[in-house]
Amino acid sequence: MRMPAPDAEVIARKDEIVERLRAKLGEEAVISDAAELKAYECDGLAAYRQPPLAVCLPSTTEEVAEALKICRAMGVPVVPRGSGTSLAGGAMPTADSVILGVARLNEILEKDYENRVVRVQTGVTNLSVTGAVQEEGFFYAPDPSSQLACAIAGNIAMNSGGAHCLKYGVTTNNLLGVRMVTMDGEIVDIGGPFMDEGGLDVLGLICGSEGQLGVVTEAWLRILRSPEGAKPIMFGFETSEIAGACVADIIKEGVLPVALEFMDGPAIQACENFAKAGYPTNAGALLIVEVEGSDGEIDEQLEKIKAVAMRHDPISVRESGSAAEAAKIWAGRKGAFGAMGQIDDYICLDGTIPVGELPNVLRRISELSKQYGLDVANIFHAGDGNMHPLILYNANKPGDLEKCEAFGADILKLSVEVGGCLTGEHGVGVEKRELMHAQFNREDLQQQMAVKDVFDPLWLLNPAKVFPIDMLEERAAAAKAA
Repeated sequence: MRMPAPDAEVIARKDEIVERLRAKLGEEAVISDAAELKAYECDGLAAYRQPPLAVCLPSTTEEVAEALKICRAMGVPVVPRGSGTSLAGGAMPTADSVILGVARLNEILEKDYENRVVRVQTGVTNLSVTGAVQEEGFFYAPDPSSQLACAIAGNIAMNSGGAHCLKYGVTTNNLLGVRMVTMDGEIVDIGGPFMDEGGLDVLGLICGSEGQLGVVTEAWLRILRSPEGAKPIMFGFETSEIAGACVADIIKEGVLPVALEFMDGPAIQACENFAKAGYPTNAGALLIVEVEGSDGEIDEQLEKIKAVAMRHDPISVRESGSAAEAAKIWAGRKGAFGAMGQIDDYICLDGTIPVGELPNVLRRISELSKQYGLDVANIFHAGDGNMHPLILYNANKPGDLEKCEAFGADILKLSVEVGGCLTGEHGVGVEKRELMHAQFNREDLQQQMAVKDVFDPLWLLNPAKVFPIDMLEERAAAAKAA
């Protein structure tokens, strides 16, 4: 993976940059020691590593503003970072960049149950939002698999989803407003604790912008009443193609489960070994379907789903009989990425396709796996077509990473070819950057880059991400000349 050449002048001024940041934020808020910086050299996409110039960890929005003012004045690139769980390299630094982490911005600021809104600092973890309101019978809907660790800042940056996004939507559907600091240090509020704001949908630009437009320090989030009950059911099928066809038929039936998750044979085996959740290891594919509501609603929905599934001759059916059993089923799915990590190194993809294309795409992924000689496990949110193929490779074997990258690129190009897109919730980051040409023509990309020009005319925020390197280098040269 090629990265832009770092700015040697910025690197040469490291001591001055660190000194100025410490003067404003305090000694303990700035990290510059080489050994300590290694903790920030990558995010969840650990195949690529590069220590940053320095790291600053502000404790308030005002300190974020001061740090950004200093970096802008000195021409220093800034990489915003939440918890570092990005699987697309969204928080990967460059050698001349300062990482601005929001980990110390970790407070729940306000809970408004009457209007179903909470205001939080964006360093709080996803799961802690629900933890703060569940005693009053509320929850926060987006639930990425990394929800125990991932920060709201990263969820907003990548427009994260999760298993329950089929019914409740992704982050943008549950985000009401943000407090954001622009690269020149201006603090702005966009949206707020209300349903809709008039005028241009600037909030829609911010959510999913991957830290390219500003640093989000606070957020107003929609919370929902917890359902009366929920129940998952598991279906094991002989092949992935059959399971994919079942998914398409469930959606066509008009039933809306709260979650519809897919695992193929390799994923089933790994997750069962990891979580002992009772998955059918003799199955070629597994569907986890969850419905919620009153007892009557749950029974009615499950009967419809079972009727559809039986038309596809499942080899096993298991309906959860208790809350503990349901938690075990979901523990296996939530721990899937960790389970696969026990087997080998992997890259986790994030292409999204039309649900009706699932059988065809799964067949093509299997063919590509044989072509490249690399195993792949498929785990994804099947209800909305958000696939997460995990391609296994040996990081210590020369050429394996490059082969894995080529395999992944073919899967993502296939996603676009069948009418889908490059990403559903992981973002573009550095992983899919060069593939943007597969989905967008040059004019499309130039329009997107023009939006960044407005918010960050010097192109200092989150460098080397989202846009292809050739276009980034052109833009950087133009920004410097201006």
